[in-house]
Amino acid sequence: MTDMTPSAARPPLWTGDALVAAMQARAIGEAPDVCGVSIDTRTLQPGDLFFAIKGDARDGHDFVAAALAKGAAAAVVAQDRAAEFEGQGALYVVADVLDAMVALGRASRARSQARIVAVTGSVGKTGTKEALRTVLSAQGATHASAASYNNHWGVPLTLARMPADSRFGVFEIGMNHAGEIEPLVAMVQPHVALITTVEPVHLENLGSIEAIADAKAEIFSGLLPGGVAVINRDNPHYERLRKAAENSPAGRVVSFGETPGADVRMTRIILQPDQSIVEATLFGEPATYRIASPGKHVAMNSLGVLAVVEALGADLALAAIAMAEVTPPSGRGEQIRLPAPGGEIALYDESYNANPASIRAAMDVLAQTPVGLRGRRIVVLGDMLELGPEGPALHAGLAEAVAACNIDLVFAAGPLMKNLWQKLPLEKRGAYAPNAAELTGAVLGALRAGDVVTVKGSNGSRTGAIVAALKSRFATNAA
Repeated sequence: MTDMTPSAARPPLWTGDALVAAMQARAIGEAPDVCGVSIDTRTLQPGDLFFAIKGDARDGHDFVAAALAKGAAAAVVAQDRAAEFEGQGALYVVADVLDAMVALGRASRARSQARIVAVTGSVGKTGTKEALRTVLSAQGATHASAASYNNHWGVPLTLARMPADSRFGVFEIGMNHAGEIEPLVAMVQPHVALITTVEPVHLENLGSIEAIADAKAEIFSGLLPGGVAVINRDNPHYERLRKAAENSPAGRVVSFGETPGADVRMTRIILQPDQSIVEATLFGEPATYRIASPGKHVAMNSLGVLAVVEALGADLALAAIAMAEVTPPSGRGEQIRLPAPGGEIALYDESYNANPASIRAAMDVLAQTPVGLRGRRIVVLGDMLELGPEGPALHAGLAEAVAACNIDLVFAAGPLMKNLWQKLPLEKRGAYAPNAAELTGAVLGALRAGDVVTVKGSNGSRTGAIVAALKSRFATNAA
């Protein structure tokens, strides 16, 4: 028989009475305590509360029986489906499952004494969120969003999972359209709100870079009165963002970047293949720290991290030391060494997402990375999506970065990347295919020991499959 009670290793997250009150639920069977919250049976742990959320493709009610069989303490189900599951386990019956999870998230925020930060930006929000998780965890119990749980279900799920005794909370907030951030940040009610940068992403939905800046600035609307807005001083839209912050509940605006006058300012950076050394002034005080990730873009975001640390009232010196533990999240610059006949291939997995700024940043890292004997610098690129009418020109414009970063070969996939492919000189053309799946064979056949390769594309372009194929192929060679 499966143990459905919270274990000693996982103390109760919510009592049954608290769940009933927060969600205005009707309990069928006992109202058990739960030690976690889940919406996915693949990752569900015994003792979790399973929310049967109805998504675009799947209805969570189809997985309630599996969740209970796997050890879920209870399931949250809609009133019109509840009769299907009676007798299979404990149920919390509600009018709408997603609304119930939002209500539980709000209850979590209401009970919490944690210092909270909300993070958004066109580029780097997940890496920044993970860096904040790392440096704040060294100073107290820290709760942060899993993966990129930053949308209308990811934010309330993350809130609902926050332990009551958390000292810090870090929430990533994303958007594809104007008006999406405001209701999410209203749930989070942060003490600090950070915008990493504003770049031409989601142009298809928003129409202009100024509209993107305004949509990102919605994050300031949810600040608690007197909170702190943290803004990239180097971004061309800084003044627009600053004015939005000043018209919000923020009591203070803090800036970061290389621009003179930034509160957290980088004065020098030493870029190495596997790390970055940063010299900076932190609110007027000199500091030097190491980040276990390469790239100027990572170093720039580290300044924002330290600005947030100060705004939260945490220890800046300890945070700077903890920066040495910050590594890239999977699919966002993770470095992988692949054994190959005669040596190895260095792979940068950037396959999770892409836009013009992040592709240029990835090429900058590649330019700083030494190659082996007879090795080459190679990029494998999939389409950048949601760029609207400017998409073809933005793809073609990457040819300048290819030349500036001394990239030897480009492999391109997708109809938009064909615009880049056509701009490349013949000697830099590796191969082109209509999609990532059809490009994979050419990439596998071309790589050799000594090469350094970056794979990058929007998530919808499926370049992650090329990374998986590389891992599989060269692991086989190693054996």
